[in-house]
Amino acid sequence: MRLDFLAALSGVMIAMQARVNGELSHRLDNGLQAALVSFGSGLLIIAIITPFSGQIKEGITNLRGAIARKEIARWKLFAGALGGSFVAIQTQIVPLIGVAIYSVASIAGQTAMSLVVDRIGLTGGGKKLISVRRVLAAFLTVLAVLVSVWDRIDANDLSMFAVTAAGIAGAIVGIQRALNGQINEYSHQSFTTSLLNFIMGTSFLFILILVGIIVGKSHLTPLPTDTWWIYTGGVIGVIYIAFTSTIVQHLGVLTFTLFSVGGQLVGSLIIDLVSPTDGVSVSAYLVTGIAMTYAGVIAGGVSSSRVKKPQRL
Repeated sequence: MRLDFLAALSGVMIAMQARVNGELSHRLDNGLQAALVSFGSGLLIIAIITPFSGQIKEGITNLRGAIARKEIARWKLFAGALGGSFVAIQTQIVPLIGVAIYSVASIAGQTAMSLVVDRIGLTGGGKKLISVRRVLAAFLTVLAVLVSVWDRIDANDLSMFAVTAAGIAGAIVGIQRALNGQINEYSHQSFTTSLLNFIMGTSFLFILILVGIIVGKSHLTPLPTDTWWIYTGGVIGVIYIAFTSTIVQHLGVLTFTLFSVGGQLVGSLIIDLVSPTDGVSVSAYLVTGIAMTYAGVIAGGVSSSRVKKPQRL
């Protein structure tokens, strides 16, 4: 099977995960609990795999050594909490605006944030100058968000706050990936980095829900048992890790990113056509926005092919 097809399929998985988590949130009427279920199930799977994986164990040893030698700041190890925040926002927003608009807005947030993390040197290797091409690419992706929702700006069923939140979620991912890139430099194993992310993200969400329950602002809802696929978010995440860590080594980061984002955008459009959330529709504006988003990613990707391996949330 062609690797570029698998890269595109990994992007479709991101869109599928957003739809699954969004549906779980809708059924539970509790976005935080849905995020915890998704992250927790992913943690359970990778925790079961860990004792049988020499590579993950080696990565843990490498990371412990780096921490002991103070080669990496301890606060960077909490990058997984950002992943928990991303999924928490995702579960709240997707039911409101659909997978496609969410994908466009979050990719725009990632693209814009990539300029910031490179400029301040958060990805490691020092500060990087930002080319005019990448600034224009970021502007194009942000403009694509506006185009995507142009026909719904005044509609009662679309909250611009939700679209903005989706962009913020994408920006959070941009920061997390930069930190994960640094963690991966010392663990030398993508699955070890992801295990740490799952632990931190699950712990963060658990504490957040616990605090909410204590102060009376949150609650737990019995899990529905009539639909199995709403619990596959964690499984999809773990499979995505396997795809990313394997395929990117052969295709390179730039090619993988282009095919993956393309798969995510097309997949999100198909999902909103075939299995939309309530009140979500696909318009010519949305299709145009998706095309603009991909054009922006291509334009920005040409000048950023040295980015470190992408990591799962």
